[in-house]
Amino acid sequence: MNSTQLNILIQVADCGSFSKAAEKLYISSTAIMKQMNLLETYIGIPLLIRTNHGVQLTDAGKSLYKDARFLMQYSEEAVQRARQTMQANQYVIRVGTSMLNPSKILMDLWNQVNDINPQFKLKIVPFNDDFATPPITSHTIGKDFDFIIGLYDTVTWKDYSNVYELGRYHFFFAVSRNHRLASKKELSLSDLYGERLMMIKRGNSPVIDGIRDYIVNEHPAIKIEDTPYSYDIDVFNRCEQSGAVLLTLDSWKDIHPALVTIPTECDCTLPYGIMYPLNPSEGAKLFLDALKKVKTA
Repeated sequence: MNSTQLNILIQVADCGSFSKAAEKLYISSTAIMKQMNLLETYIGIPLLIRTNHGVQLTDAGKSLYKDARFLMQYSEEAVQRARQTMQANQYVIRVGTSMLNPSKILMDLWNQVNDINPQFKLKIVPFNDDFATPPITSHTIGKDFDFIIGLYDTVTWKDYSNVYELGRYHFFFAVSRNHRLASKKELSLSDLYGERLMMIKRGNSPVIDGIRDYIVNEHPAIKIEDTPYSYDIDVFNRCEQSGAVLLTLDSWKDIHPALVTIPTECDCTLPYGIMYPLNPSEGAKLFLDALKKVKTA
């Protein structure tokens, strides 16, 4: 005996005929009769009185009909309670995204987390890349969004967020497609002699400050040109229009179609990861725990 057979019994009794019950359930009369025969065989007693004028319940059928209606109603209520419990335990995870800080890396992990933990719902929150964004964004993480994927070597972020490292980006050089170095497969610092090298100004990234010091001391033939503490699309436009070389990362190689991004012989890297508030919400904590389990599995 199963819930389908009990539901059919209820419909047959309420409709008073196999054909009317079949119309209501969108199945054939033959299928209806077959299921009722199987139910009576399983129980071992007649449940229906079949006549030329319709179908009626036996006394045993009336007893089972009453209990079946209770069971079906209780089953439906149980499903509703389960759904309500699930909804009560759902958490909306807000992920910040921008051109230079895309959320794709987290999206790839999200699918793995969601397969195991469906209580999390995703909301993408866009923000702009400009020189003022990092200070504003670092102050509002936890208010406007729960997570951002990006670099965390910068001083600005460390004062206002925690981070879970996901990997490291490698440094590349970007030049205009018309630049004399555009055809190179790899660039060394000696290739840049006589060139202007654009890089963020001193004071925001210890790693980049170290690269700057090395270039100043060991390769003075390269002229360094400061950019704001954080790149935006204008920095890439400036590189393409001015003919300068831009210190960039492999994750940004497709940002500007008119630039060629070339590997360097330098083995320096910058860490990237998920940045989240110093005091994350309960939902953010649970999601981060689930993410760590997926990463270490």
